[in-house]
Amino acid sequence: MEGRWGVGLIGVMLFLGVVVGCIYAQDNADTITAVYIVTLKQAPTSHYYGELRVKHGHHIKRNGSQRSRFDTARNASRTGGHHGSYIDRVHDSLLRKALRGERYLKLYSYRYLINGFAVLVTPQQADKLSRRREVSNVVLDFSVRTATTHTPQFLGLPQGAWAQEGGFETAGEGIVIGFIDTGIDPTHPSFSDNTPEKPYPVPEHFSGICEVTRDFPSGSCNRKLIGARHFAASAITRGIFNATQDYASPFDADGHGTHTAATAAGNHGIAVVVAGHHFGNASGMSPRSHIAVYKALYKSFGGFAADVVAAIDQAAQDGVDIISLSITPNRRPPGIATFFNPIDMALLSAVKAGIFVVQAAGNTGPSPKSISSFSPWIFTVGAAAHDRIYTNSIVLGNNITIQGVGLAPGTDTDAMYTLVSAMHALNDTTAANDMYVSECQDASNFKQDVIQGNLLICSYSIRFVLGLSTIKQALETAKNLSAAGVVFYMDPYVIGFQLNPIPMRIPGIIIPSPDDSKVLLRYYNSSLVRDETTKNIVKFGGVASISGGIKANFSRAAPKIMYYSARGPDPEDSSLDDADILKPNIVAPGNYIWSAWSCRGTDSVEFEGESFAMMSGTSMAAPHVAGLAALIKQKFPFFTPSAIGSALSTTASLNDRNGGPIMAQRAYANPDLNQSPATPFDMGSGFVNATAALDPGLIFDSSYDDYMSFLCGINGSSPVVLNYTGQSCGVSTMNATDLNLPSITISKLNQSAIVQRTVTNIGSNETYSVGWSAPYGASVKVTPTHFSIGSGEKQVLSVVFNATMNSTVASFGRIGLFGTQGHIVNIPVSVIVKVSYNNTGG
Repeated sequence: MEGRWGVGLIGVMLFLGVVVGCIYAQDNADTITAVYIVTLKQAPTSHYYGELRVKHGHHIKRNGSQRSRFDTARNASRTGGHHGSYIDRVHDSLLRKALRGERYLKLYSYRYLINGFAVLVTPQQADKLSRRREVSNVVLDFSVRTATTHTPQFLGLPQGAWAQEGGFETAGEGIVIGFIDTGIDPTHPSFSDNTPEKPYPVPEHFSGICEVTRDFPSGSCNRKLIGARHFAASAITRGIFNATQDYASPFDADGHGTHTAATAAGNHGIAVVVAGHHFGNASGMSPRSHIAVYKALYKSFGGFAADVVAAIDQAAQDGVDIISLSITPNRRPPGIATFFNPIDMALLSAVKAGIFVVQAAGNTGPSPKSISSFSPWIFTVGAAAHDRIYTNSIVLGNNITIQGVGLAPGTDTDAMYTLVSAMHALNDTTAANDMYVSECQDASNFKQDVIQGNLLICSYSIRFVLGLSTIKQALETAKNLSAAGVVFYMDPYVIGFQLNPIPMRIPGIIIPSPDDSKVLLRYYNSSLVRDETTKNIVKFGGVASISGGIKANFSRAAPKIMYYSARGPDPEDSSLDDADILKPNIVAPGNYIWSAWSCRGTDSVEFEGESFAMMSGTSMAAPHVAGLAALIKQKFPFFTPSAIGSALSTTASLNDRNGGPIMAQRAYANPDLNQSPATPFDMGSGFVNATAALDPGLIFDSSYDDYMSFLCGINGSSPVVLNYTGQSCGVSTMNATDLNLPSITISKLNQSAIVQRTVTNIGSNETYSVGWSAPYGASVKVTPTHFSIGSGEKQVLSVVFNATMNSTVASFGRIGLFGTQGHIVNIPVSVIVKVSYNNTGG
């Protein structure tokens, strides 16, 4: 998964760095096969239908007959109608001709966004396919990974965006969000369609189906969850698919997909009860939107591009309005530009078909160029903290208070409890030979009469990070021994990790700081009373009370950019040359996010068996924006994908709740002590402002043809563009700076540059004044400085940059358009390398 952070120690990847190779042995060791993605020169179906879809502001029915949306057998054809069958026959015929009599296995036919297929062949067979005149491109498959109760209030939805849409009862109605993720738990109340008070029809433009399997039985889909499929052919050919763990169905065995779907479009007002504690009521950002699930990621191995592309292709053909991807590639795509990879190019065709695409930025921050989402047609979302925090503390008998974490009840407020270390309550000396006994994983190791009614002290080691020991098991130990509560101290070898709050049914706390842990242990050891002769402990003198961490607190220092959120600048190629494109595009809530959890979800052992989980990561931020985009699409059904992205970007907030600049954490260790004002490479245009995005005033629009001209403008790209799209590059090309984006990014300002942007007024007639602040080391002049613009009219802005010094350090500015009716349009400006007229140093 997209480097998603679990609720335990942040920083531990789901797959612990395991990347499965692409080879698979056939008959002998000399014959090695791999999965390849093959695209043909003939245009895909979407290139014929895309213009119609955009022109009419919505989708068209692609088949002559409407298929049943629910309870369709799992072996149903991926596309209906004769055209899909024809394309299948073309692919099969090509394979037979190219590989006469040889063994191969076709996994998918891609029909809608890409005309091609995924096939298991040897390198020699792949070479034969690449030489066929019908074939434009052959790419080796690669692996991918995956990167709320309060956030609607923090984003101002109840009184703002929801109110504008008629309340939460109608927010996002008629919009379908497609999720490429780990599947969904259809039994969760967040996905119920039990709304008898008003009609809730399935949108006419959606033609997807629901698979029916033992794990996903008939009736799993409804008017809320209207489509569900799974894609695992590439994984199965590698022999790594575990049907027991991963489920050959849309059912979510992980939890991540259920969490993201509910964050974007879960029902409103669902009670969040975890470990017996009530944490409020949950709602998705667009609670009336419909959900379609395309499972292509799995707990045990992640996913592969061939399966992800198949999922994207199907989602687009089914007629989703928005695609949400909380996944990123495991490596930066090779080749002349990062944009040229099967997933991004499939998403380009999705954008051509009018689909807004949201992707998580990745959890590889805070270093520069750590972004894992590259292309300008993809809306990339970073993670920020919101204002709700959960704190816990322990008060020692010497009146020292130590801060910690844990979603746990406190001890009785008027009482202090004796502290007993697990190491001092062992059943016999043989247990002391177990070097991990202090982690409290087995109650049989301890004397109940020593621990009963006291606070048990346990260690938190790297084994918890690796999942070899768990908080849940330690709590079970404490419960079996009748302890009053548990105190976890941090092993000194676990350095720099950040703990998310963990649910506990009994009083407990985890002290995440090794230094604070030493304070606890010093107090405990100094309070022990020992027999002077035997040195045996005769009295446990240390006492403490736990305050508890169930009640939320609220901070004004929010939002702030989380240290793990991937940063720009956007790398254009594998040699890390910078692209003239701003990434991330925006940031949204991604830290400490409550959302639905699969009843069989195993991603976080601490939430196993729970119906909600608290997760952190850019995986959580992306579905926030997908849901908010649905609100924009509902209000402006004619908006193109770039118009939706523009509305979100130009209205984003630049300040925290204190009125100061949004801060960005700069270090993995002690992140709150290492932060500074966020730049566009940290937060893109800023923190999402849902209400303002519904009334942006002006928008920046870009078309599929613009993106094609940009790709054709990359040096040496013509054959690659032809391979991926089947279209030849003409004489008309453009640089990335010429794309009509709601930002300006210049990777190298060589003396001077002129950049133009075109705005379109989607509001009423208005007059705007223009202001700006120049990046350090450059001067900026924008013309015109004032303009009046009628409804539906366009205005060209010309921005002249001049380098005033030589510098390789990125600097930032901003252009603001201020309307007489209150609209404010923000355009972030980033300039990296600056070469002035006075450059004499070469």
